[in-house]
Amino acid sequence: MHQQASSLLWYPGHELLLTEMVRAENCYLYDSQGKRYLDLESGVWCTSIGHGHPEVLRVIREQSACLGHTGFCYSSQVVEEAAQEILALLGFSGGKCVFLCSGSEAVEYGVRVAQSLIERPLLLTMAGSYFGAYGSAHSQRADQFFAFDWEACPACRLPGECSQACAHWAAIPYDAIGGLLFEPGSSAGLVRFPPAGLIRSMVAKIRSDHGLILVNEVTTGVGRTGAWFGYQHYGIAPDVVAMGKGIGNGYPVSVTAFAPGIVNRLGQEPVRYSQSHQNDPLGAAVARKVLEIMKRDGLIARGRRVGEMLLAGLEHIKGRTGHIAEIRARGLMVAVELDGDKEGQFASEVHRRLFHRGYILGKRPGTNVLRLDPSLTIAEQDIQAFLDAFEAVLSGQEN
Repeated sequence: MHQQASSLLWYPGHELLLTEMVRAENCYLYDSQGKRYLDLESGVWCTSIGHGHPEVLRVIREQSACLGHTGFCYSSQVVEEAAQEILALLGFSGGKCVFLCSGSEAVEYGVRVAQSLIERPLLLTMAGSYFGAYGSAHSQRADQFFAFDWEACPACRLPGECSQACAHWAAIPYDAIGGLLFEPGSSAGLVRFPPAGLIRSMVAKIRSDHGLILVNEVTTGVGRTGAWFGYQHYGIAPDVVAMGKGIGNGYPVSVTAFAPGIVNRLGQEPVRYSQSHQNDPLGAAVARKVLEIMKRDGLIARGRRVGEMLLAGLEHIKGRTGHIAEIRARGLMVAVELDGDKEGQFASEVHRRLFHRGYILGKRPGTNVLRLDPSLTIAEQDIQAFLDAFEAVLSGQEN
């Protein structure tokens, strides 16, 4: 039954279906009546290794009891150690990173650094990209960003790399562009992946003009797409990487990492930016533990394998029911676009029916798109149970 929260401002466009969730464990949520739900959204795509992971909870208890927060003129070894592990994962030996509180903040920090270094005024982006809830990255003003409409690019039949022979490519004002800010797959939550050839051509052109490459890995990073980072599917080497969501497994920590070339260009005058929880040891300790668990338990490969199983099952349902228009997926980042009205009423009805059967999916506001971003720890039998329920709902064969 639909419930309204009386004292909260809720997420715009998202239907609040239940206010009495009281407990979570791995991929399961439990309401006040004891009913269990399979969380196929992992919160807001955050709990990469499952809700309430006991090792993460232990780190939170131990680190907060020891030293959770530091000030402007003192730090802790745990922050330095976490930074070194993240930089090593990116291949940024000699680089630096900063720990922040949200993905939006991580992207914005990276953009501010880039804007302080580039000699040309614009950052190139893909149309439909989402870079955060505030700041320059959110507003994407025309005097700071150029959004490239790549809708026609997946069907391109021109041979070779992108060139002036393509009218779309020729319209990009490269003489005013100092860098690329790339989101490798979320596209405002719709899960759309720009063609690899297009991105590599853009990177090559910007590199030839001594520009910078920034990547927003807030939703695509930390194993979500079957690799450590979404940019790895494109064979590019970024200068700046923003991370969030999965790196804290639900704890509010994010990271902006810089390659050594950026650090050298910044010199002794970093961008003026400071907030109260910047480089806190508690957030750093959580991020370090999440990475440790993912490496030890082989969760990148596991997520890739389970993602293949999920995609195969969805393709089977598409063929059997006739209600699925398109499936877009990479690893455990999946969008299912349903047939029906463009306002998404059919998808909303399917979303509610699945919820009442005990399955929580993402529903993109105003669209016919359902989104699945389960934890990398989800059991294969839970994937199969969801697929069975999904087919039953779409085919009208519910019990």
